[in-house]
Parts: sequence; structure tokens; C-alpha cells
Amino acid sequence: MKILITGTAGFIGMHLAERLLERGDEVIGLDSINDYYDVNLKYGRLAKTGIPKEAISYGKVVQSEKYPKYRFVQLKLEDKEGLFDLFAKEGIDKVVNLAAQAGVRYSLTNPDAYIEANIVGFIHILEACRHYRIKHLAYASSSSVYGSNTNMPFSTSHNVDHPVSLYAASKKSNELMAHTYSHLFGIPTTGLRFFTVYGPWGRPDMALFLFTKAMKEGRPIQVFNYGNMQRDFTYIDDIVEGVIRVVDSPPIADPNLDLGKADPSVSKAPYKVYNIGNSKPEKLLDFIHAIEESLGVEAIKDMLPIQPGDVPATYADTSALERELGYKPDTPIKVGVGKFVDWYNSYYQ
Repeated sequence: MKILITGTAGFIGMHLAERLLERGDEVIGLDSINDYYDVNLKYGRLAKTGIPKEAISYGKVVQSEKYPKYRFVQLKLEDKEGLFDLFAKEGIDKVVNLAAQAGVRYSLTNPDAYIEANIVGFIHILEACRHYRIKHLAYASSSSVYGSNTNMPFSTSHNVDHPVSLYAASKKSNELMAHTYSHLFGIPTTGLRFFTVYGPWGRPDMALFLFTKAMKEGRPIQVFNYGNMQRDFTYIDDIVEGVIRVVDSPPIADPNLDLGKADPSVSKAPYKVYNIGNSKPEKLLDFIHAIEESLGVEAIKDMLPIQPGDVPATYADTSALERELGYKPDTPIKVGVGKFVDWYNSYYQ
């Protein structure tokens, strides 16, 4: 199986590429390597998969020095011509689209980046999948689509028409766009609503990274909503296992489905949406305590009000993932945080 993974200089993309390569798949990696956060970390992830920084130039396919079945190309999803050229040359079977402009707060000041990467870029992916007869498109959605929904746990049967950030709106748009292409062109598509992913090689703009860095440097950490936040923290290995099971199980069209009674996460078209989360919301202060234990230091907490675009709690209902694909994420935060801190201390020593 030849699989294109977009976003392989990113956190989830790097881990997913390694897992697929280790089981014998051929992988084409793609990333724009933008400067939303420290590009050195992105080049570090690429180096871990055998792609040296000095070999990378825009549009050039680079062979991994570590994995014989891995090649990487720096490319923007907004570059339709470059993307179509890649699909035409490579004979790709399946696509996992993880490339996106991430972050809730960044969308408040840089909205154009979300339209370009998450909307324009995604339509180019869909068009490429259509024209080159891709067997399955799995793509990153987000728990943020649940927006101001207060029904817990968040279920794919719930209404998600009230996003509270442009990032969330762009991810909901991806689900709608994917359904349209599944319906019109029969492309199997699966949306993956990730819940607060963390672990080694994680993003520097995420709480775990920010807290760890500040605590090691003896600086205060910003604790929003005065600590009254809950998040369904999900360890990276659990996310990757869920993604792989989804990739291996393309949705099948069901022309007899009664849409009047059906869950909105399914369709008559070959379309599906899953939550991938730990199904165990943790208090933010407990998460901070796990970091304190791993570092052996006490955090200096700057208690602040909730920020625009944030939601007080997330909690994943993963019953569909368990029922249909036989998988339930379960890594405890103490274990996952400990592994992150070990990586952080090693990488930044």
C-alpha cells in the first residue's frame, strides 16, 4: 500500500509515518514546513525519519536515509499544480491528510492562514483524490468542532453547528466538503476528531510543552479559566493506533440507510466520522500536577480567565471506534506526561 501523509514534519504525521513504515507500507510524506512554530523542531522530526534538512528544497522528492520505503517532499496544499503533479507521478493508494493550520488562539489574529491551508488546501486534496481515484481519504478534524455544545461526552451524534473559533469552523467545513465528494464521486472519506493530543515531539504551542518549558526555567505558567478546565488528553501512540485502524477500514456506502433516523456521522455515501480520545477528561490542575511530579518541581501558577475561542471541557464518546474498529485509547496521563518529559529533557539537553 502506498500512502500519502500530509503534515509529516508535524507531530502526529511523523509518528504515523514511522508506524506505517515499520509495518511495511510505502509512505510519501508532504509538509510545507511553515513557521507557525519553531521550524527547527520540524526539521528535527524529519531528521528522525531520515530526511536531512540540507536535502530539502521545495518540490523536490527526497529519499529517506533511514527508511527505504519513505520519501518526502516540501509542498504546500495550496499549490494545486504541484500537488496534482505529485499524485500523477506516485500512484498513491490512500491519503491521510494531517496538514493544516492549527491552533485556536492563532485564528483570532491570523484568519487568512486558516482559509488558505484548511479550506483551499483541503479542496485541492479532495480534487486530487477524485481525479486519481484514491481508495480512501482519512483526514484530521478536531474536537473543537463541538464548540459551545455542553452535552457530555461529545458524541458524533451531536449537533456541531455552533463553532466558537475559525479553526473549528474550518474543520467542520472539511467534514462537509468530504461528505460532498463522497456523495458525488464515491470517494471513501473518514474524518477523525482528535482530542488534545500530547506526547514526545509534541507541538510547542500546546499546554504540555509550554508548561514544561516554563517550569524548567522557573517561570510562571498561564492557567486559563482559573484552572477550571477539563481536557480529554490523548497520548500520541493511542491516536496513531486509531488512525491506522481507520485507514485500514474505508467506509462503505449504504444506499438503504434512513437518513431521517441515522447518526450524522454516517451517510448513504461512503463517509464516516470518528472521535479519537481517551474518554477520560482530566482536570487541568491534575495534568499540571503530573508534570510537576515528572519534573520534580512545583509550578508557579498565573491564574487567568478563559480565553476567546476556548471551551471549558472536552470529553470524547469513542463508542463507535470501539464497536466498529475494536479500539479504545487508554494511556494514563502520568505515563504519557512522563514519556514527554523524558523526551523533552533528552532533546533539549
